[in-house]
Amino acid sequence: MGNRSALALALGLLLFAAGASSYVISKHVWARDRLAELEPRYARLVGLGESGPRLDAALVERRAFLSRRAYPVSQDVAQAGSDALQRARETFARAGLNVTSTQVLPPKEAEGFDRIPLLFVMDGDLTALQSALVVLPTQSPEVFIESFKVQSNMPTGDAPQKLNLQVNLFVLRSRK
Repeated sequence: MGNRSALALALGLLLFAAGASSYVISKHVWARDRLAELEPRYARLVGLGESGPRLDAALVERRAFLSRRAYPVSQDVAQAGSDALQRARETFARAGLNVTSTQVLPPKEAEGFDRIPLLFVMDGDLTALQSALVVLPTQSPEVFIESFKVQSNMPTGDAPQKLNLQVNLFVLRSRK
């Protein structure tokens, strides 16, 4: 009976060892697979961490670019339209155009921006129009030219040719 119980005990220990090593091997395989799955993600995070200063510089650059192109979200739509109208009116007047009518039209949503249309009716000569159209896009926030209609009046005598103009402009205001 001693040999049999020793044999049963050895067999039990052998089965236990086999089960335990099977469990350890399966956990090892699971851990290896999990590490292989996480390694690319970790590498990307490390890369992003190392790119931090470049990303910060790019963000500052983008914000500066946006501030040159659009009014900030903190500024009211009506204020932005009024400011743009005044700046454009001054540009046209300095160029020698006679502004007879202006209007800020209702804003429209456009991909994260409020698009604020401005309408100008004026008259003047071709040189004045060219001067204004060169200066207008250099303003900050930028005033965009959407379209314009030009009608020519027949000159009398030596007077320069007069143009009647309707100019449609717009400015952007960030919504975010």
